[in-house]
Amino acid sequence: MKLPLTILSAALLLARQSLRAVKGTRSFPRLLALLIACFALGLPTQAQDKTAELEKIFSWASKEKPGCACAVSQNGKVVFDRAYGAADLEREVLLTPNSIFDIGSVRKQFIAAATLLLVEENRLSLSQDIRSYLPELPDYGQKITLDHLLTHTSGLRDWTGLLPLANGKPDALTLILRQRGLNFKPGEEWSYSNSGYVLLTEIVARTSGQPFAEFARKRLFEPLGMASTSYVVEMTDVVKHRALAYEKQKDGWKQDMYWGNDRGGGAILSTAGDLVRWNDAFTNGKLSAFVSAKLQEPAKLNNGRTLGYARGLFLETHRGVKEVWHSGGAAGYHTWLGRFPEQQISIAVLCNSNAMPATAIAERVADLFVTYPESQKAVAGTPPALTGEALQEAKSHAGLFLNEKTGELLRLAVDRDRFRVAGGPVLLPLGKNRYRRSGAFVQYRSQDEFELKYQTPDQLELKSMEGQTTLYRRVQPYTPTASDLQALQGRYVSDELGAFFDLSTSKEGLKGRANDAPGPGFTFTPINRDTYQLAGVTVRFVRDKAGKVVALDYSNPVVRHLRFTRLNDPISRR
Repeated sequence: MKLPLTILSAALLLARQSLRAVKGTRSFPRLLALLIACFALGLPTQAQDKTAELEKIFSWASKEKPGCACAVSQNGKVVFDRAYGAADLEREVLLTPNSIFDIGSVRKQFIAAATLLLVEENRLSLSQDIRSYLPELPDYGQKITLDHLLTHTSGLRDWTGLLPLANGKPDALTLILRQRGLNFKPGEEWSYSNSGYVLLTEIVARTSGQPFAEFARKRLFEPLGMASTSYVVEMTDVVKHRALAYEKQKDGWKQDMYWGNDRGGGAILSTAGDLVRWNDAFTNGKLSAFVSAKLQEPAKLNNGRTLGYARGLFLETHRGVKEVWHSGGAAGYHTWLGRFPEQQISIAVLCNSNAMPATAIAERVADLFVTYPESQKAVAGTPPALTGEALQEAKSHAGLFLNEKTGELLRLAVDRDRFRVAGGPVLLPLGKNRYRRSGAFVQYRSQDEFELKYQTPDQLELKSMEGQTTLYRRVQPYTPTASDLQALQGRYVSDELGAFFDLSTSKEGLKGRANDAPGPGFTFTPINRDTYQLAGVTVRFVRDKAGKVVALDYSNPVVRHLRFTRLNDPISRR
């Protein structure tokens, strides 16, 4: 029941006068309780107002399937903290606000904060060459700083893109230290690299003289009251209240968690409530001003371009409101943690299956609490579809294009009547044969607001926001002959991975197998004479001056130009 505002105001005025009269008497506690009841009856909190709507967002969850935990804080106070679904399907244990999840890459902001604590104490330097802390790291001929690691601008190959190829499943640190090449010059580009954060945990441990888990507990989790949060190295350790993670399959659910080397040296386990407490530490002064500011300071490339990424945090706007966030995925665990600092709202969503994406859920929760500008109240939709001549022109421009200098492939396609980079942004028409990128997210081409211009139907120019131009030519259909394929056969080895490829020919074309893996192997699609592709993997064959194939150059979305040397004894002779 809600009292009308006029009645409530009169009641409160009367109660306040009565309190003054009875203060210090036996009647004071009773009257004080009455006043509190008036507030509770007539002025429900925002959390009470939103509970029913929040329950609808999680109505899909049940005790028969995994679910999510969600916490919301407003003005530094936790106003919602509930959980829905199962934590353990075998034992029929339900999720609760105390359930603990592997938060995946959300941990990066904690690793960054630990690093910055030591920077603030002058025990580390953001501009220092990291080889002074890790002398066993190869000399790449380029200075990589601590800040390059923090901002994903180091050029280090991501160990997650290397491990599936490596023989013997080495740990992440060992694998990183084996690499003798970089994806790009430090500071030239932004590319998400888990390798940088593996090195940061090692640097913090060496500098502080204690394991990273202990440092994080003493300097971050305990001071901030995050009693349910820990950095765990051995994922098989017993952790009370841990929710298991699952993958949805056709015939039911299957446990889906990372163990051992798959966690890259450790993981942070936490609850939704603890994560919003961490977010609130940015505004309540529990984090030092230096650490808080540096965590949220936008990174810059060597060319001066400012990025929508800081140190372990993405910096963006959501429907016109400033948003600081990061998501995390660890097998079946999915997490989203974000805050809207101008309105002092924090949201954490932690899920233990792949059935519902935490990010999409978090956006729905945000829409209940965040006040958007009038012009942004309608949810921003996909750019409008092309029609008529514009659509026909886009279809003629679609295809696969090659940068002959670097070997980079650019695939353009028409998808649902929109012209776009395959796996990337939509391209908006600017005029005849000209397009510009829609949006500017750091995850694609380092947030470059580029334009495309077709010089001919088979050649295009990509112009960066700084004015640098790159030429691409259309890849023409290519069918290798039996002789072409035979010239590529053999075993190719990589010392950096301790791995090998066996390439052979078949009716389907060029076949590959890595490290004697069981099964039929995989088939590469020919792009041109020396370039082949398989999903996101590109292989370019390297020839000597006589034209003989001597190596192959392997690249995937997070690893570039990994060299495999061809052995003299071709596989076809064995």
